Amino acid sequence: MKRILSNYKSTIILLVAIMIGTMIGLIFGEKATVLQPLGDLFLNLLLVIIIPLVFLTITTSIAKMKTPKRIGKIMVTIIAVFVVTSIIAVLIGFLSTYFVKLVNPEDGESIKAALEANDKVETEEEDLTIADRTVQLLTVNDFSKLLSKDHIIALLVMSIICGLATNMAGKKGEVFLTFLSSANEVMQQIVKIIMYYAPIGLGCYFASLIGSFGASIAIGYLRTFVIYTLVAIAFYFIMYSIYAWIAGGTKGIKAFWKNVLPSTLTSIATCSSAASIPVNVECAKNMGVPDDIAETTIPMGTSFHKDGSIIGSMFKIMFLVCLFGTPVGSVGSIFGILGVALIANLLITGVPIGGGTISEMLIISMMGYPVAALPILTVIATIIDPPATMLNVVGDTVSSMMVARIVDGKDWMKKDE
Repeated sequence: MKRILSNYKSTIILLVAIMIGTMIGLIFGEKATVLQPLGDLFLNLLLVIIIPLVFLTITTSIAKMKTPKRIGKIMVTIIAVFVVTSIIAVLIGFLSTYFVKLVNPEDGESIKAALEANDKVETEEEDLTIADRTVQLLTVNDFSKLLSKDHIIALLVMSIICGLATNMAGKKGEVFLTFLSSANEVMQQIVKIIMYYAPIGLGCYFASLIGSFGASIAIGYLRTFVIYTLVAIAFYFIMYSIYAWIAGGTKGIKAFWKNVLPSTLTSIATCSSAASIPVNVECAKNMGVPDDIAETTIPMGTSFHKDGSIIGSMFKIMFLVCLFGTPVGSVGSIFGILGVALIANLLITGVPIGGGTISEMLIISMMGYPVAALPILTVIATIIDPPATMLNVVGDTVSSMMVARIVDGKDWMKKDE
């Protein structure tokens, strides 16, 4: 019990602070806006660290990548399984939220106007082709523009290139990598320092927000949590049973459910995919997954495959869609939303610290919402964290079974015997 409380301490503190802020907003109404400067302080601190956080974490992550022990068929299979299951997850996330209004959109325009005013960002409409807009999204024409949060995707692209270049430089790039690693460690400590203020900042932010616009957002968070939890439970039992059956038939289902409980409980208790790796690898091996496949798939999955986070990204996007009244009726807009949810996860899930914030910034940037909406997504990420982590971890377990099925053939479980 003490271990669980220790692992969830920060989440519990954040939730309590948000609940207190919500109550203050409901009780005092617009008078609660006096707390807005304290909330803006937290938002500004987050926005200041976005640029160095994106560059350092992504660059160092790519620069440090090592070649897995088995190249070729296993690696291709792992990537294919991760991509297919991620697409399935994002589709289920979309279907779970498309027919449900997560938040009341009646106050959407006023909230949007307030957030844009707080963001203080001026936008200019230009008559550009799709190709031109793509170029502007992925690149900038001046290095200084990379230091702006308005060009977060261009910075992401340059960070990836820099990481690859450092990796390719080999020994000659080791000094630069050491510098980046040191700077990244300092940045992680800065993030920790800022997060000490998060309970106060988020509490005041939502006291002001709810005081200005009523209880619809608070109710939306509760609705989001309940629906996400129900979807996560259904996904856990139904989809993972299907995946286990695909991997090994009836025997695969039995082996999966016989051995998956330790991974499930560890993920919920620690709320950390990384902390669940040792137990998860052992569970996969107990299911009959060959050692080399289990020891490759699960660590990679911890970084690059997160069913729960992908479904969570869809919930974040649809929350903002409902809040701002964004139309999603056309096929193009639907595919756009699905693409944003996938990109916001697949491109940054390898980031060890701050990946969630970077993902949320990508969602805001690509969907065209004001940066001041970032705390809204931060709260959603906080309240859905336990069930999302459970899906992230167990999804890697069953993925290792499917990789074994493809690599070693339909009799892979008999080979283990």
